[in-house]
Amino acid sequence: MLIKGYDAGPLVAGESLLARRGFWSNYLLAMCSDGGCAERPVPEWFGEDGADTDALSEVLFDPESWPVFRVPAEDGPGAVVIYRNLDGDYGTDYLLTHPGGSHAEQLASWDGDFSGTGLTWYELIRIADSPSLAAEGVQDTASRCLLLLPLLTDPDVPEAASARLVTALTVIGAAQDTVSVAAEHLLAHLTRRSRHDPTWASPLSGS
Repeated sequence: MLIKGYDAGPLVAGESLLARRGFWSNYLLAMCSDGGCAERPVPEWFGEDGADTDALSEVLFDPESWPVFRVPAEDGPGAVVIYRNLDGDYGTDYLLTHPGGSHAEQLASWDGDFSGTGLTWYELIRIADSPSLAAEGVQDTASRCLLLLPLLTDPDVPEAASARLVTALTVIGAAQDTVSVAAEHLLAHLTRRSRHDPTWASPLSGS
């Protein structure tokens, strides 16, 4: 797999990992590592356990194989998530892809903390709900929504956001008795560290 700017990285398609137990714990719990909530997030929120999480982390963070998750959109920009497994410089990069696949630009990154422009809730949902069936990548809207979730930099999400997250988490196997807590917890962390400036030009506008 080739992506401009990652020529030296051993990129591999990672979409099949979404169905593996332990993926969502690895992917989503990292956002909740600041200790700002009374209730400690656990893998069981996603229908997984610590052993699942540990086993899959060895796959996700393998320096010899960098998983890539493609979120193509039918009309307008899509996204790509890359596990950048450089020795001593592990992180997750989020790229914005443009129609026709001519190029991709870095939108944000996670290196123990979030940096970058990010997306508003409505921009996130626009991409999540517009899969390109003709392109390779993640087509399921629930998985697309959750893959894009770390990009949320919107301090004022609509009331419907929590219900949307509950639905997406349920689809990927979240425990029924804690799914609402998980959704609220994730949103609380994301909006608390939000840095979206409403005066910025939207990254989806092409400006």
